[in-house]
Amino acid sequence: MTRKEITDIIEWDIANWSKILPYWEQHSSLSKAPLNCLELGGRNGGISLWLSLKGHQVICSDYTNPKEKAKILHDKYKLTSINYEAISATSIPYKNEFDVAVFKSIIGSVCGQGKDELKLVMITQIYEALKPGGKLLFADNLEASKLHQFFRRKFTSWGSNWNYVKYNEIESLFSSFSKLNFITVGFFGTFGRTEKQRHFLGKVDGIFEKLIPNKMKYILIGVAEK
Repeated sequence: MTRKEITDIIEWDIANWSKILPYWEQHSSLSKAPLNCLELGGRNGGISLWLSLKGHQVICSDYTNPKEKAKILHDKYKLTSINYEAISATSIPYKNEFDVAVFKSIIGSVCGQGKDELKLVMITQIYEALKPGGKLLFADNLEASKLHQFFRRKFTSWGSNWNYVKYNEIESLFSSFSKLNFITVGFFGTFGRTEKQRHFLGKVDGIFEKLIPNKMKYILIGVAEK
């Protein structure tokens, strides 16, 4: 995969968030094309691009139909295997439909501050939309360390309204699935103010990551099987 493709797929903090791709590939059967896939929170369509490049059929969805923005990216690659729909992650109008469902960085927005109950609603809706044996590929923002929490409140306009996933709730959120594999990555990368800074700090993360407790990292990456 080229650097340009990875940048178009991941969009920001690429050094750390791009780790989702090899992990998802390692823990799922994405080589069995074509699979029927659903991206939730698609917005600009990066993950749909990744799945389509692998030969899969994809519905790229968001709370409002993402076609206007996402199709600009997809047309650059001359992709024809992607459709677009408005789908709420807490009310998915499909049952036993998809081989793969995927989301990246949407729990905090869908389940805004004070709406913890929506986390389980969302995961349950995804579970029901998957076929038996289907896979959920997910990556999201963790609550992370006290330092992360402080900087989000002070320097991120939406930081106080985002409902970050807590490390100790991961297994309970996905308890309906028959299998769950996950890792956490990243500590310094998120403190970069530009992509160049995030890239440098992401490389630092690669050096020190094993020394940092899992619950203090800020990115959750996982695969759950129905």
